[in-house]
Amino acid sequence: MQTPAIVSPQDWEAARLQLLVNEKAHTRARDALAAERRRMPWMAVDKAYSFEGPAGPISLLDMFEGRHQLIVYRAFFEPGVHGWPDHACRGCSFGADQVSHLAHLNARDVTLAYVSRAPQSDIARLKSKMGWDMPWHTITDSFDADFGVDEWHGHNVFFRRGDQIFRTYFINNRGDEAIGTTWSYLDLSPLGRQETWEASPPGYPQTPPYQWWNWHDGYVTDAPADPVWVAVSEAGEAAFRAASAAAQP
Repeated sequence: MQTPAIVSPQDWEAARLQLLVNEKAHTRARDALAAERRRMPWMAVDKAYSFEGPAGPISLLDMFEGRHQLIVYRAFFEPGVHGWPDHACRGCSFGADQVSHLAHLNARDVTLAYVSRAPQSDIARLKSKMGWDMPWHTITDSFDADFGVDEWHGHNVFFRRGDQIFRTYFINNRGDEAIGTTWSYLDLSPLGRQETWEASPPGYPQTPPYQWWNWHDGYVTDAPADPVWVAVSEAGEAAFRAASAAAQP
């Protein structure tokens, strides 16, 4: 194995700062792509899709759980898939292991749900075995074929306006591999991270960065931001920006 050169601390720091230029450009490009994604046209979903949930039949509208944004991942867990009945597809399971705590997504008006063709009894058994807690519903109609996930995994993203549902985005293949963090899901969502620095269309909800963050068991709907945390986050952001400005040539 041909490893990189071994250098002094000074040369290592110089190399890190040189790489940081490209890393920051990559971050800005990712943010710009997310902003473009938020401006994609929407497609009305007029068909009434049905699923089976733990408590019985549910609709696509029910899957929003009262929120306005819904991300649906089609996982392959059903007869004929490698691993059945003990496991879901290895790739889908790899992705499920990456899913972060859902409370942070829910606090940003986003519901994440998995869907498969396996019966609910098998899904419940699998979730218990693997330690997964995301909502996971059984496909009972043509949802997978209609949304491009009948033969391959993928994330479909929806927005609800009253009872009307719109498809806003779709991603699969390697686009799925880095998804799992709260940020990756929010960057796919119609409203984004909803922070003031984002380039979103006029009228989109936005709040200051950091201030909406909370412990996953501490979110309370419509509660004002904790004033102590607001002070801490504002001081931290100010110190960071001052340090960054001082580092500029």
